[in-house]
Amino acid sequence: MPVYQTVLKRPALRMFIIARMHSHRTHVRVRYAETDQMGVVYYANYFVWMEVARVEFCKALGFRYRDMELDDGVLLAVVDAQCRYLYPARFDEDVIVETRLGDANPRIVSFAYEMRLAEGDRKLATGSTRHIFCNQEMKPVKLPARYRAAFGIE
Repeated sequence: MPVYQTVLKRPALRMFIIARMHSHRTHVRVRYAETDQMGVVYYANYFVWMEVARVEFCKALGFRYRDMELDDGVLLAVVDAQCRYLYPARFDEDVIVETRLGDANPRIVSFAYEMRLAEGDRKLATGSTRHIFCNQEMKPVKLPARYRAAFGIE
């Protein structure tokens, strides 16, 4: 039997491979309130867009981040966030935030983001976030086994 058929018969390994290759696109329409006096998107809003895209990315992986919080008591606390601004976005433009899974282990996960204009595909910014899995008391915990394949953790 070919190796790829063996891999596809193992659900956890299949999810691991999908998670590592997968990216997700989230569309965000720039609201007037997100712009500054210069008419461009205020820099902090890019971090809000990354959060929106991260939640949508989790849905695309097959679970709701909200359910992970409510049902399992596991939160994703941000320990590092970066954004490199390349070109300004303006009111009413359609922005695509592409999210990819970075490094992950049972305690920490990172995500990479690329923000582009939908029209013309101009790159606006790149970013990353790193998160620690923690409980409601903000104490570090290991990610429950049922989510590990979705995060590409064997």
